[in-house]
Amino acid sequence: QVQLVESGGGLVQAGGSLRLSCVASGRTFSSLHMYWFRQAPGKEREFVAAISWSATITDYSDSVKGRFTISRDNAKNTVYLQMNSLKSEDTAVYYCNADSRPFYRSRYSNPTYFESWGQGTQVTVSS
Repeated sequence: QVQLVESGGGLVQAGGSLRLSCVASGRTFSSLHMYWFRQAPGKEREFVAAISWSATITDYSDSVKGRFTISRDNAKNTVYLQMNSLKSEDTAVYYCNADSRPFYRSRYSNPTYFESWGQGTQVTVSS
């Protein structure tokens, strides 16, 4: 079981930037693909970004492509989400997740693919 702790959220004006962090423990981090999801009030949890264990593959939802960047530091057991040009519609609780199963978007982009979640970190973008 992987333990996940997200941080870095906060209140930011539209057009601003934030960097989220997620520290994973309990399994060998360098063997894990890592993911970011978000859930806005009254909406279902949605896929945001993914990065393969080797960092050679990254993937983004259309709504954040070109504005958000996912990265990882295996030495720190940490995955990051750099969020630029933030919009009010980016307001949500952001969650990370991890696994080592085959890296198929058709699977990992569905939040029901994951059994457990961390506490998340709140991002609020004011317009």
